[in-house]
Amino acid sequence: MAEAQALADREPSEREIRLVIGASSAGTIFEWYDFFIYGTLAYILKDAFYDVDNETLGLLLVWSTFAVGFAFRPIGAILFGFLGDQLGRKYTFLVTVTLMGIATAGVGFIPTVETIGIAAPIIVILLRVLQGLALGGEYGGAAIYVAEHAPPEKRGFYTSFIQASVAGGFVLSIIVVLSCRFLIPEDDFVAWGWRIPFLLSILLLVISLWMRLMLSESPVFQAMKEAGETAKNPFVESFTYPGNKKRIFVALFGVTGILTTIWYTAFFSGMSFLRGPMHVEDLTVELILLIAGLIAMSFYLIVGKWSDKVGRKKPIMIGAVATLFLLFPAFWGLGSLANSGLAEAAERTPITVSGPQCVTDPFADLFDREQTDCGKVLETLTASGVSYTLVPGETLSLQAGGEEIAIDPAWFASGSARSEGIRGALSEYGFDFSKQQPALINIIGIIAILLGLGFLSALTYGSVAALLSEMFPPKIRYSSMSIPYHIGAGYLGGFLPLIAGVIVASTGNIYSGLWYTWVVVAFGIVVAWWGIPDGPPRDFADEVSG
Repeated sequence: MAEAQALADREPSEREIRLVIGASSAGTIFEWYDFFIYGTLAYILKDAFYDVDNETLGLLLVWSTFAVGFAFRPIGAILFGFLGDQLGRKYTFLVTVTLMGIATAGVGFIPTVETIGIAAPIIVILLRVLQGLALGGEYGGAAIYVAEHAPPEKRGFYTSFIQASVAGGFVLSIIVVLSCRFLIPEDDFVAWGWRIPFLLSILLLVISLWMRLMLSESPVFQAMKEAGETAKNPFVESFTYPGNKKRIFVALFGVTGILTTIWYTAFFSGMSFLRGPMHVEDLTVELILLIAGLIAMSFYLIVGKWSDKVGRKKPIMIGAVATLFLLFPAFWGLGSLANSGLAEAAERTPITVSGPQCVTDPFADLFDREQTDCGKVLETLTASGVSYTLVPGETLSLQAGGEEIAIDPAWFASGSARSEGIRGALSEYGFDFSKQQPALINIIGIIAILLGLGFLSALTYGSVAALLSEMFPPKIRYSSMSIPYHIGAGYLGGFLPLIAGVIVASTGNIYSGLWYTWVVVAFGIVVAWWGIPDGPPRDFADEVSG
């Protein structure tokens, strides 16, 4: 009731609400842009910062560094959650956006691995750590700030702009990359132009700070501070407050685990799938994701507004259950539309591999482990998007449609030689490894599938800022919602590209990485059904007073 009273006593005007939503959302877009630009340019960064001859390993190393930032998000959540609950929402997320902008711009100044050797990836990792710390404090601050300004009956709609802003950061990263592509020749963009999107974060930082400095403190926090009700140790109290351990568990697995794996599968796995094993032109992939991302942003607002009427649980459950049934068919559809020739060739001419110790070791080169010749063949087939059947055998054998393919010893001189040799041999059997430009009708179909995945993401994500704000008491809200959110988003979601990549590299099935998402979502459904409150939205005071 104290929260409702604080809003009644200090109810912001419509102009103030627009400023709150605009400034918070813009800052969130900029922060997530900083974070996502790394993933959007992963295919270039693997060559700029890692000196490996193995295409699969190079990409896994980039995703490993991507995951490092996520790994430090929970620490940022603890640090900035503590500050947010003690010093205030506004000044805390001023600090986070500054730290993020500086760290992202720093990536644009790092010399390549050819220039400074191993120092290049080390510096990248350190900057990713700073980004992770900053993002750990950003989402909770922005979400709570908007939620504590919003009237209860519009809380889902107003906070949904924060969720849409996360997708907006991804869209902005694509817009910037596309703009650079149109202005800079391809060779120059790969050589040095990729730095510009990182350096642009300096300008975005200035704009974000200017907008956020115009904001006043949250009325709920002001009321708590004046009443002397702020938490003395928000981190400790998050785990000792009555009932909070259950709420944190539900927020981690039943809310964040679902939303974050669906989101990263829809956007990052979709991007990697089209660009990698499907061999679609980079420019085409970026345009497809730009269109799908722009349209999908509206879905979060629709779901957020809907949740104000039907409650937060229903959209999340519908989206999660639908994902279990639609995830694999959606990616099968993407594969068929993006590169139908590859799938048809594999069906018409099945590939069979046999040999001793026929297992892949994606990190063999990194740790100086010797990978078998059979393992190297499997790795190349997987990276090329070719499915295969593994059969027992004493000698290395590669067959296409039952016909033996002569294995040239020169294939094993390097990863590039092996890729060129195997792809060249398979091309004679109808496999097309050239860059693909799908027909317009296929592109429309791909966009439609991505929009379907985007809608599943919106169902499980659109109302989450409101839900998490309502689940926890105001005095420890920043810490209590940030900790489970960033553990879930940091580990379950942030490691998704890496884990899915390792699964694919280990199994040889380009769709097998989706099982990670399926399992996390399936477990999350059970937790969400048990722990998310039913019925119309209720703030925390209503819940505990029963």
